[in-house]
Amino acid sequence: MYIANPFETPEHKAIRESVKRFVETEIMPNMFEWDEFGAIPWALHEKFGALGAWALGVSEIYGGLGYDDCFIRAIFSEEMGKCGVSGIGAAMGGRSISIGPIEAYGSQAIKDKCLADIVAGRKGSALAITEPSGGSDVARLKTKAVKDGNDWIINGEKTFITGGMTADYFVVGARTGDEGMMGVTLFFVEANTPGFSRTAIKRKMGWWASDTATLYFNDARIPTGNILGALNMGFLSIMNNFNYERISMVAAMIGMMKACLEDSIAYAKERETFGKPLIRHQVIRHKIADMSSRIDMIESWLHLICHHANAGNMPVAMVSKAKFSASKALEFVASEAMQIMGGAGYLRGNRIESIYRDVKVHAIGGGSEEIMRGLAVRQMGL
Repeated sequence: MYIANPFETPEHKAIRESVKRFVETEIMPNMFEWDEFGAIPWALHEKFGALGAWALGVSEIYGGLGYDDCFIRAIFSEEMGKCGVSGIGAAMGGRSISIGPIEAYGSQAIKDKCLADIVAGRKGSALAITEPSGGSDVARLKTKAVKDGNDWIINGEKTFITGGMTADYFVVGARTGDEGMMGVTLFFVEANTPGFSRTAIKRKMGWWASDTATLYFNDARIPTGNILGALNMGFLSIMNNFNYERISMVAAMIGMMKACLEDSIAYAKERETFGKPLIRHQVIRHKIADMSSRIDMIESWLHLICHHANAGNMPVAMVSKAKFSASKALEFVASEAMQIMGGAGYLRGNRIESIYRDVKVHAIGGGSEEIMRGLAVRQMGL
């Protein structure tokens, strides 16, 4: 029913089957209960870690695979998105965008302290960039770090931090220099640091199963050795990190759209109206065709993006276009699926209802649709 990936290898196929089996046996039987409860068991982090979910791009000495593969990243995200309760993937995957900076720029002592535990799912970590005064304009962040002897004193706030309530370690962006993107430095901050505190953000529209936090830094003293990368160069250090985050979100949205399509078809075959199955009505068949076409378009794009990324040429403009195109496609597919299901789709406890609630976070998180359009045009040289 879906287009074939011309770049798929036997390894990719085996990994997909493994992740799909995990989702079906370990997540789907309990996912709606966890979503209503607002949390998942920590043991699920460790089980997912055992599959290698966070091992890509990490050295083998820390439990990583020792290599990266964008297709495998996409496989994990798509199959998690397909479960239908995307907050579960967010609850576990919040650590993924913090691992890269720790692996690439952390000192030996920092990596020895945390990396193996994060990759294995024993500990949580999070990237702390977004602030109450703004999210998408990373270059204007206001959290400040001032040098004091051999330490840095951080003051400020971060918000909408996925996994922020359960993370043990944070990669924090703070201003150490002039205004603009060249004055930001990344710091490794432990959750037990004096002067650090956090509060939960509750009553969200979606992603109920994922904890989200506001972080507070009140004269938090951080050793100079906890700087990740070069001073004032933190923005550039995490740019590629954002690209991988967006690719993963595109893959997750593909999984969500496939769940909507499959559940719509199953319901349309079973439901009868005006003396025949719903799927025999032309208007429903056309909806299914439109939904399927959007999935094919985004998935074809993702295959090409992953191919370029694996070849060492991150297609930033393509990633940006795919991100906002995927969220618009998801919005359409989820809406059409809800129309096909009718009142049944509006009830809690089915994938389409859950996905419909989670559409907007994918249109905003990881770079809003508007920011992605602007970035794409700049990458086009305009």
